Amino acid sequence: MQDALRQFKADFFQALAHPTRIAIVEQLREGELSAGTIIERLGIEQANASQHLAILRAKNILVNRKAGNQVFYSVRDRRIIEILDIMRQYFHAHMSEVLATLRAIDKAGKVRR
Repeated sequence: MQDALRQFKADFFQALAHPTRIAIVEQLREGELSAGTIIERLGIEQANASQHLAILRAKNILVNRKAGNQVFYSVRDRRIIEILDIMRQYFHAHMSEVLATLRAIDKAGKVRR
């Protein structure tokens, strides 16, 4: 069972392992959007968007519905947005640590001069 869970996690993160796919999910933060709207907002080609959307659907990150000739996408589970929010917090914490280290290095260099 543990191996299956690890594989699920790996597949999930692999599906999000491209900046465009993360951008797509982030666009859907507030709810459902048409494929055309996603393409327009991100400024990407339709073929490229289709490939990324297919990967996100295949890994059950997004769901879609058809209405006439349009396809609308939404995030399957709100917790996916929460995961991205946690990653943003982690990024900010990491950058704060890096800046503190750079400031300490800069300060130590000025003391030696």
